[in-house]
Amino acid sequence: MTLDELIIQCKQQNASAQGELYKQYNRILFAICLRYSPNYTEAEDNLQDAFLTIFKKVGQYNGKGSFEGWMKRVTVNTVLQKYRKQRSFEIVDEGQIQDEEEVEIETDEIPLEFLLKIVQELPDRYRLVFSMYVMDGYQHKEIAEMLGISDGTSKSNLARARIILQKKIEEYNANNDT
Repeated sequence: MTLDELIIQCKQQNASAQGELYKQYNRILFAICLRYSPNYTEAEDNLQDAFLTIFKKVGQYNGKGSFEGWMKRVTVNTVLQKYRKQRSFEIVDEGQIQDEEEVEIETDEIPLEFLLKIVQELPDRYRLVFSMYVMDGYQHKEIAEMLGISDGTSKSNLARARIILQKKIEEYNANNDT
């Protein structure tokens, strides 16, 4: 079955087509959920919620842009909606903002599993902004709109996330130098 046929069948709530869509895209969307979630279990829950939303809203997909891109956006928005409801974002005085470019994170020769672990350990507000800005390429204005925070808070949270990550990487390097 082609992707277009699969989409049509999913719009008709065909369970086998939904299962096939899940089988084809669960790994890609789970990777996104891992980046935005504090742990593996919550990422699994977020993936399930994302697919439920995709199946519910598939009729809204109008064929403009890639279907995979649309599903990724739905996944990100589903996860962000969960955290917006928790209102876990700290309001920060914009005068305290550190330049986001000041902290460079060196990740050469750092295991990917360790990097994912330390990103997941970030407080929600830092992890979400970091993932959106660094991994998904959103701009601060977009992040601010999506999370219901100011541009300054987005910049501050990114800078703080980078500082925390840099410290953890430095500790890792210090403990693993031979």
